[in-house]
Amino acid sequence: MRPPGESGGARITVYPDGPLIVRGDFVLDDIDAGPVPTGRMIALCRCGRSATKPLCDGSHKISRTLRAAPTDGGDDRS
Repeated sequence: MRPPGESGGARITVYPDGPLIVRGDFVLDDIDAGPVPTGRMIALCRCGRSATKPLCDGSHKISRTLRAAPTDGGDDRS
């Protein structure tokens, strides 16, 4: 194990209402297809709405907007 602050390995950052950002040296394995080419940074979907799972495609932004949309405050009960 490396001391904190020393380079190497991967760092995972959790963003509220957003993806997991993985930076550094890592391998992402698809159970069926094997290693997925990644580069040095990826965003992993947490909302379940991404069309490119397990990678994030920004769909959480749409769902967050829909959740935050104001209602008319009307009450259908008479």
